[in-house]
Amino acid sequence: MWLFSRKGASGFSASSTAEEVTQGIDGTGLTAVVTGASSGIGTETARVLALRGVHVVMAVKNMTTGREVKETIAKRNPNAKIDAMELDLSSLASVRKFAADFISSGLPLNILMYNSLSAYGQSKLANVLHANELARRLKEDEVAITANSLHPGAIATNLFRHSNLINGLVGLVGKYVIKNVEQGAATTCYVALHPQVTGKTGLYFADSNVAETSLQANDNALARKLWDFTFTLINNCPNNT
Repeated sequence: MWLFSRKGASGFSASSTAEEVTQGIDGTGLTAVVTGASSGIGTETARVLALRGVHVVMAVKNMTTGREVKETIAKRNPNAKIDAMELDLSSLASVRKFAADFISSGLPLNILMYNSLSAYGQSKLANVLHANELARRLKEDEVAITANSLHPGAIATNLFRHSNLINGLVGLVGKYVIKNVEQGAATTCYVALHPQVTGKTGLYFADSNVAETSLQANDNALARKLWDFTFTLINNCPNNT
């Protein structure tokens, strides 16, 4: 698959792959939690991070599939440090258990990568707003942790499996605008590992470059409102939901 693309300031473009944007980078000693790692760009992200020496913890809802992905990655890269842990993001009980189990493992948490596929448009806006507010709060508290958001681009994955119209468009113009999985995971891996991103926070990335977001996504008041609403919602939920 190929795209009409121009390299940005980072030296990469929409056609760059995850392996290309992390070429020569040594992630040894880092631990990354990758949600949604059992398919699509989540799997490719996990594979490439492991290829660069990162200890990858795949947070997956279906452990059977997670173990299969782990085995596949390990076969291609026998030196890969990769584990699968159960996490159902729709259940706060599951989130709490995952957090407790991860803490018990004694592993550091250097990189947290959240992949969202449901309610695509709204969830992506919420992710950007959340990352911006988290970055603001961390910076305000002088905590040396960065938070950024990104758009992987239009990816030829099973995300579009229920839309005949989109599948038709993919077939018609896909080679010009649709990325494959290797290209789709590029921005995620770039933000996670590339030295160009070190210390940068509260930014939005696309095609492995800093990018502009919508006016809504830059609404600081809306970001704070979403943060407060989410905080209240979580605190009011029973522990077993």
